[in-house]
Amino acid sequence: MSAAAAAFSLTASARAAPGAGALRARRAVARGASRPVAMTVAADTAIQFVKGTNETSVPDVKLTRSKDGTNGTAFFWFSEPDVFEATELEGEITGMFLIDQEGELSTVDVNAKFLNGKPQGIEATYVMKSTSDWNRFMRFMERYAEDNGLGFAAKK
Repeated sequence: MSAAAAAFSLTASARAAPGAGALRARRAVARGASRPVAMTVAADTAIQFVKGTNETSVPDVKLTRSKDGTNGTAFFWFSEPDVFEATELEGEITGMFLIDQEGELSTVDVNAKFLNGKPQGIEATYVMKSTSDWNRFMRFMERYAEDNGLGFAAKK
């Protein structure tokens, strides 16, 4: 698949994200807490690895799209996701689920990365095989950015 100019930036409201089309953001951590805790409450949009438990770590996302727009791929990287803590209580990682008011998008192409036996992050790949799949994914990402107080802009 040859990539068209389909690079995007997702940023925290007051900060610009570093480039190369990565969706980058950092969530503010509550004072006194070392990291956010997995949420089990329903939100308008959510990313889940374990059904029913929302991932609070905001991913870096890189997108590619074919020149003719018929297919594309989203590459997600979650650095130090809280799902590693949640799986001890909730269950196993069965895929990545992107949930919003339209329904659910999912992929089973999910890999955990470890360094010296300690979890470092999760990478996931979501493949879009049609223009309608691409449009649906982009609607999810726009909602996710809005619900998490993040900006969304196309890289030129």
